[in-house]
Amino acid sequence: MTNPLFNWQESAWQQLQQFGDRLPHAILLHGPEGIGKTLFAEHFAQSLLCETPEQGGHACGHCASCGWFSQYSHPDYRRVRPELLDEEESAGAEGEVVEVEKKSAKSAKPSKEIVINQIRALADFMNISTHRSGRRIIVLYPAEALNIPAANALLKSLEEPSSNTVFILVTHSLDRLLPTILSRCHKFGLGLPAKEEALAWLKSQNVSDAESWLAQQGGSPLGALEASQSEGRAELDEFLRQLCKPGPEASLKIAEKMQKMDVPTTVSWMQRWLYDIFSCKQTGTIRYYPRYQKELAVLAGRAGSTELLQVIRNTNERQAIASHPLAAKLFIEDMLLDYSALFH
Repeated sequence: MTNPLFNWQESAWQQLQQFGDRLPHAILLHGPEGIGKTLFAEHFAQSLLCETPEQGGHACGHCASCGWFSQYSHPDYRRVRPELLDEEESAGAEGEVVEVEKKSAKSAKPSKEIVINQIRALADFMNISTHRSGRRIIVLYPAEALNIPAANALLKSLEEPSSNTVFILVTHSLDRLLPTILSRCHKFGLGLPAKEEALAWLKSQNVSDAESWLAQQGGSPLGALEASQSEGRAELDEFLRQLCKPGPEASLKIAEKMQKMDVPTTVSWMQRWLYDIFSCKQTGTIRYYPRYQKELAVLAGRAGSTELLQVIRNTNERQAIASHPLAAKLFIEDMLLDYSALFH
């Protein structure tokens, strides 16, 4: 089969192959969002189940095992992720509209979390013999989506793994996982590609203004591609223009417009903006929004360092609960008024 990995993942893939038959029972792939970690994890799972792997450890794509895997019907493979991701994938697949509507009737709001029933459902899978007398593979992502009951249930499986069972967990944020889960997994880092490599890939995807999009996404090429194609581009530009002119009235005006946007996305825009103000103040450099260098420099000169760090901490805490705000408008208003107070 054609190697589906991105160029910047080849070195990590080669390192992973060095485990050979000494593969840990649980591997935790971690790194920045938007670099292709889930693709990497699923290709690794397929390669472990492949009957005739190619040179370099890649799955052949032709054997019966690879055929089952591509249809998500392999008897020795399970993928665990939030219900929301399954809904989004189904909605994007041709011919799946009816199925999505049926699911939606049962659950108007598919869960953004991995819940305990999904972990309990693995029990039978892990306790029966494998179909081909080989490994059974469980891929779980994003691991930070595990709620507390689900995380505790998973912990039991990690503490007493079934023979020939391999867990492949994927996370964007190690600090959001239980320390007990971290201690029972072999951590394997996947990093951002070099800027030149990321830009070359974005240009091959016909992304105009690739350097600007890559900067906005902190060097994440897949994030940059998605952002460049997003319908929220106009909202982002408007949001940043308003942040250049902080004030109570502007804060209320922005919140009115942004309340229908995805709240975690809005908070992430603010986090990057604050990072750039702080970075500009400390070192004169800007990472995310170089197009606003002049405006950020002015704001950096007006903000006190202690107060700025406090607003950054406050915004980071808001991101932790942004997926479940009681009232989106009030949530955004509070964040923007906190920001506005820096300069008044």
